[in-house]
Amino acid sequence: MLYLHYSSYSELCRGRVCQVVICDQYRKGIISGSICQDLCELHKVEWRTCLSSAPGQQVYSGLWRDKDVTIKCGIEEALDSKAQPDMPPRRELVLFDKPTRGTSIKEFREMTLSFLKANLGDLPSLPALVGQVLLMADFNKDSRVSLAEAKSVWALLQRNEFLLLLSLQEKEHASRLLGYCGDLYLTEGIPHGPWHVAALPPLLRPLLPPALHSALQQWLGPAWPWRAKIAIGLLEFVEELFHGSYGTFYMCETTLANVGYTATYDFKMADLQQVAPEAAVRRFLQGRRCEHSSDCTYGRDCRAPCDRLMRQCKGDLIQPNLAKVCELLRDYLLPGAPADLREELGSQLRTCTTLSGLASQVEAHHSLVLSHLKTLLWKKISNTKYS
Repeated sequence: MLYLHYSSYSELCRGRVCQVVICDQYRKGIISGSICQDLCELHKVEWRTCLSSAPGQQVYSGLWRDKDVTIKCGIEEALDSKAQPDMPPRRELVLFDKPTRGTSIKEFREMTLSFLKANLGDLPSLPALVGQVLLMADFNKDSRVSLAEAKSVWALLQRNEFLLLLSLQEKEHASRLLGYCGDLYLTEGIPHGPWHVAALPPLLRPLLPPALHSALQQWLGPAWPWRAKIAIGLLEFVEELFHGSYGTFYMCETTLANVGYTATYDFKMADLQQVAPEAAVRRFLQGRRCEHSSDCTYGRDCRAPCDRLMRQCKGDLIQPNLAKVCELLRDYLLPGAPADLREELGSQLRTCTTLSGLASQVEAHHSLVLSHLKTLLWKKISNTKYS
């Protein structure tokens, strides 16, 4: 899913600046992390193509220890042109302000648990996740967490995608976290995009007419059986997001650009930025003032009803993950589908897109629809080279 380089993107691609800022903070002892030495002293992290689509989201493809990786770094605070030259960067003052000197490991454990409760919900599994955070902080395995280590991990937790990666590390369809330095982190290499138009910069995609979108998907995308395999993985990801070890998660930007896959056509979520914990979505929506349902939207498409009498958003989403994914799969799977499958597949996808309400309220029905879809697709490709 590589974005092409255009001159309008030049301000977005500042990997060298990102490295300079991070390494300066590392040398000052403000931050630490498992890849700091490779990044700043041994220069074993190679920066390649800029993948950023927004100034605040610095994303690059790269190479580290002979592995293709994705490098993610947030540097907008460090590049504030209004900052006074004799003042420390806001980044150091704000991003790495916690914990403070004198914080005990017990206090750090408690503040981490409180943060996770606020963002993921009050779940019985959270102490185990706190343990993972502390193990990650102690990357050098000296059985202690230094202030720099604690500051780095705390800053990482403030980044939504990192929190999601940590929560979904055991899931097959989320990218694996490889290492970090401060709030810069590496994941497995970016998976392939679902079709080549996804490689175009977002500003150019709306210029393509819908008919051309569909045609490009058929001509340039994977063969239909490979698309079916990718779709099965996407449906499995929907299952993984529902009632997992660390709660339920919502997909709040359901687009083909987020449908990635490996060299063997196994689905990988290309971007977790717009996947959100149920607790965070409910906190944002509950009691929010509104006139219409469009006022009750988290991200791009996590929408709740508006109680027009009370003029407040309700906490329950109108459309569950599965219904949104099935809308996506109609455009992804029906073009080029085998003739003997097209009618039944279309019917099942139509049924799926009409699902509404929280999955927890109609759990059995959702599970049945999802199971039928997976079975239908798997029957068509099982016992073939595509399985």
